[in-house]
Amino acid sequence: MSRFETLLVEEIPALRRYARALLCGDLSEADDLVQECLARAVSRRKLWIGHRGIRPWLFTILHNIFVNDLRRQVNSRFFETPDDYAQSIASEQDADLLCAVSDFEKALQQLSADQREVLLLVGLEQMSYKEISKITGAPVGTVMSRLSRAREQLCKCLDGEIKIASIKRVK
Repeated sequence: MSRFETLLVEEIPALRRYARALLCGDLSEADDLVQECLARAVSRRKLWIGHRGIRPWLFTILHNIFVNDLRRQVNSRFFETPDDYAQSIASEQDADLLCAVSDFEKALQQLSADQREVLLLVGLEQMSYKEISKITGAPVGTVMSRLSRAREQLCKCLDGEIKIASIKRVK
């Protein structure tokens, strides 16, 4: 296996985590997104600058694929409540935890795609503002602003100040 392939394989868990979070737990769609990202990375291998980290490059590819998919689905809702995930942890955890997870997932769905992406890259992947700026193509100040607004709205949703609506997936 080449160095490039080894680096790709090492980043798969992080890519899957981020894709699942972006797609609100839809494992099948997340795996498809990661697969498309990896295929695109392999096909455009010559565009990767070897002395720079592969992680930001892969996250940029994944981000761009996700955004392009969203654009293709104008006027339709893309997210659904991850019932399968909720059911799997229900058997392992008590009802309070299940409700908390469900409330958090619904609150996360209420954020705009831009806010959710930034929040997940900071909170889940622990990336810097500068890395996120490169991935999303937004200035660092915009990244910071989106993160602040995402945290604020998330708190309001979880405190009950904003009514959380169920979002159903439309194909």
